[in-house]
Amino acid sequence: MALLGLDLGGTKLSLAVFNENGKILQKETTALNKRKGKEVGELIEKQINKFRERESAHDVLIESIGICIPGIYRLKTGTVWAPNIPGWEDYPLLEEVKKAAGEIPVTIDSDRACYVLGEHWKGNAQQCKDVIFLAVGTGIGAGILTDGKVLRGSNDIAGAIGWMALNKPFNSEYISSGCFESTASGEGIARVAKKFLRENESYSGELRNIPLEKITSRDVFTAYENKDTIALKIIEACIEYWGMAIANLVSLFNPEKIILGGGIFGPAINLLPAIITETKKWAQPIGITQVSIEASGLGNDAGIYGAGFLALRNNNLSNTQ
Repeated sequence: MALLGLDLGGTKLSLAVFNENGKILQKETTALNKRKGKEVGELIEKQINKFRERESAHDVLIESIGICIPGIYRLKTGTVWAPNIPGWEDYPLLEEVKKAAGEIPVTIDSDRACYVLGEHWKGNAQQCKDVIFLAVGTGIGAGILTDGKVLRGSNDIAGAIGWMALNKPFNSEYISSGCFESTASGEGIARVAKKFLRENESYSGELRNIPLEKITSRDVFTAYENKDTIALKIIEACIEYWGMAIANLVSLFNPEKIILGGGIFGPAINLLPAIITETKKWAQPIGITQVSIEASGLGNDAGIYGAGFLALRNNNLSNTQ
């Protein structure tokens, strides 16, 4: 049995063929190259057809397809809202993919759901029934597994914790990305750095050497490692926000594990001891002693493994009906 997993991001599309034991047999990544709307859907169809033909040539039959998308998947309608892909406010992805999939069953879910399912299948959350994947990258989201099932909410938006309120007073910029995300995501870190630089003309440190419009979160982390004063303030504030958010998740859900992943928990993973110390200040005192807070075991592959797991689960379900 072969399973096909697709991980769609804002800039790239990855596909992997898995066996039923979760081993990747083939993997390929293609840049979106600023495609939008139906162009992205057509790329997905093209790549599915390509992988089906390639596997068929080796007498391998793809039996199920899983797709990880960067936004909200509306289970009732089969449509997707993906803010990083222009024209995907209500895109009929399931309908489009079925053109390429034919009779092969297709399952789609949000990236945050796929991250936690990937860790549950082959990462650091194996054997866990209650686990949360905190994804901090360009934005912030949480995949929440409770009693072995993904928590979806009434309209598939559960886990959008970039909008977690962690500060006051309210600022109008929180409307589009949320309080937490606007400060402690990759985009948020860069935004805060630019604001500091605009407001502190006397500052002459490392970040001043970079054109303001080109500053990224990676630049801020590099400056932090070099003890730059503004970078220290920005990252120390992020540690507080990450700790507070994790504490809230511990207190609300009493999970066995909280897994930290996404692009930021590359460079930020060395800050884990400080984040845990901050979390302990705010969390429910018994719950915090029962949870393990750790890094992703799959790194950037969490989404593709989650998509593979969607395919496996749907194929198993189809075979029992």
